[in-house]
Amino acid sequence: MKFKDIKALASVQGPARSTAERLDRRCYSVGDMQKMAAKALPKSIFDYIEGGGEDEASMRRNIESFNDFSFMPKWGSVENLSLETTILGGPASMPLWLSPTGGTRLFHPQGEIAAARAARAAGVPYGLAHLSTTTMEAVSEATPGLRRWFNMEPTNDPAMLQAVLDRVSNAGYEALIVNIDCRDIGHRERDYRNGFTAPPSIKPKTVFEGALRPRWALGFITSDAIAFPNLDAEVPTGPLTSTPDMWRTLLAGAYEPTDWSDLAEIRARWNGPIILKGCVSPKDAAIAAGMGFDAIQVSNHGGRQLDHMASPMDVLPEMVAAVDGRMEIIVDGGIRRGSDVIKALALGADSCAIGRPYLYGLSAAGEAGVAHVLKLFKAEMRRTMALLGVSTIAELKEGGRELIRHRSELFVPTRTADSNELQRSLADLGTPR
Repeated sequence: MKFKDIKALASVQGPARSTAERLDRRCYSVGDMQKMAAKALPKSIFDYIEGGGEDEASMRRNIESFNDFSFMPKWGSVENLSLETTILGGPASMPLWLSPTGGTRLFHPQGEIAAARAARAAGVPYGLAHLSTTTMEAVSEATPGLRRWFNMEPTNDPAMLQAVLDRVSNAGYEALIVNIDCRDIGHRERDYRNGFTAPPSIKPKTVFEGALRPRWALGFITSDAIAFPNLDAEVPTGPLTSTPDMWRTLLAGAYEPTDWSDLAEIRARWNGPIILKGCVSPKDAAIAAGMGFDAIQVSNHGGRQLDHMASPMDVLPEMVAAVDGRMEIIVDGGIRRGSDVIKALALGADSCAIGRPYLYGLSAAGEAGVAHVLKLFKAEMRRTMALLGVSTIAELKEGGRELIRHRSELFVPTRTADSNELQRSLADLGTPR
């Protein structure tokens, strides 16, 4: 081939003109973004995102469980392909939203506001954690028009509960996400080795790691203190300040005994939708549906709490049967591809939520990084649906069980009689065998 022919075929790229353009050129998957985040953060901070409980078996299983399902595409026309759907009765551009994550400004100084703005731009809801590092009021002020949901722990103090609910409502949050998997804190051994204890232990390697990541270090030391201003009903005034008690709440836990009656109290006092997060028990799902909750988030907390807790995809069919259409089902845990979302919906979920993937984006490139992760998921979902032969989310949910098989259902030995019948059919058709 002549040089002029090569020149005609090849395009010479100039320097990227924006962070978004740079990400388009370098980051083709959540896995790519994960690698960028690892380079942007000190190891101890990155391990806080990456780590799970004890041997991290649940965390690994969350990802592996998606690989147990295979697609079985159907042939036919795909027209006007759309990912648009409803989640908790409101519109969403795709069946995916950002799950609450704690300590978010540890990873980037823009923290929750950057993630929330990216969610708003993408047209998906955003969940703000009770252990967030930006006030719920500041997030609301920065993101008018965003569907905001607030994450909380159940409490057995009715007065405190009402005061918190009033603050959440006044700040413009439309739904609650109530944790039911945090009666104790998971034993996260990576954190202990890195000095992520209560209070934090500053080790020489921590200082060294920070020095190797000057951009992160500069953002950390020039921003407001890492604090957790949404733990109670008081609206903070002035700059945020950090205390040992706050860190103890994040890293060691501060929980009180609660039961179904306390969840019923939340349901009675809150007029909007409520998601119960951290449920993998079909029996609990059925109880929740009977009590009038709006959704369950089938989740094991990303494998960060009880190790060897069932993974969402392993129990999803049972959860769908137990709920029987009375409430929405959200899958959260191990989702790294748009195809994972499609698998969950094919099995009966209504939407999915992500945590670690968007934290990778935030750590690597702030708001633009979160936006890029959502862009990747959207493109992968569209491509998967097109190749699967499905045009809409409604069509996927209606016929999804015919489009997906668990590996235990594949390659089942065929009875001899069935095999003989197949051979006769092929002979009748003149089909080579």
